[in-house]
Order: sequence, then C-alpha cells, then structure tokens
Amino acid sequence: MYRDDPESLPSAREGQLAPKVELSALPGKLPFDDATLRDGEVKLVNYWASWCAPCRVEHPNLEALKQEGIKIYGVNYKDQLENAASFLAELGDPYAAIGRDDKGRMALDWGVYGVPETYVIDGSGKIILRFAGPLTTRAIESTLRPALEKARGE
Repeated sequence: MYRDDPESLPSAREGQLAPKVELSALPGKLPFDDATLRDGEVKLVNYWASWCAPCRVEHPNLEALKQEGIKIYGVNYKDQLENAASFLAELGDPYAAIGRDDKGRMALDWGVYGVPETYVIDGSGKIILRFAGPLTTRAIESTLRPALEKARGE
C-alpha cells in the first residue's frame, strides 16, 4: 500500500462520530477528552510516536498548521514517556492538548493502521477525513485543506 494515498487505506470511521477518547496523561501537558472533539470547532487529531521517522518528517508541517491557527490534538502512540517528552522538547509542541495511548487501545477503536495518522474532525466531533502517513506539503494542499473546508461547511 502506498502511504501517501489516503484512498488506499479506506476508513470505516469517516462520516461517523469520533470514537471515545481514552488517554493517559503526558505530564506537563494539557489533556483532551470527548467534549473537546465536540466543542464546535474544526480540529485535527494526530497520532504520532517518537520512534516514528515519518512523524519527525511531518512535524514541521504540524508546527506550520498550528501557526495558521489550526488546532491539533496529539495522541502519543505506544511510546515511552521520556522519549515522547524529548521528541516534543527537541522539535516543538504543535498540540493544543495531548494524551498518551500507551497500549494502542484507542488507536484500535479509531482504525489506526500505524503512525503518523491524522484525522480532520468537524465541530460536532464527526470524522471528515482520515489521512494515513506523514502530512507533507503536497498532502496538506491536495487532501487536508479540502477536508478542513468541508468540515467548516465551506
């Protein structure tokens, strides 16, 4: 499967409400929950891990999206606490809030195949898009931005 083609990994979750948020805390970081995903605002949920090379590649693009005012909620996937903290300290923290899915249970409910994966969530908590693979500049322009517009009702 080609990771840059989100159509090659269809999501049964698109068009449905996001599954329950069940995360443990990342010390020193704001957590998020189900209510956050249904707060009336469009947002991204990004699954990532410190051991994931493509996550490192997409990280500057997440920082750029944050600078544009797009809220991104992070799910640290099957990672060691110290490694996750070091990753964010080194590369920056683009997340409005973040939690840990240390066992990968929440990821299973969401249909995550691997990291990185990013979901566009509308204000009611509905999944508009699941994008598997790193958010490259091309993917942001061709796939992510149209999904954000759809989520905003534009």
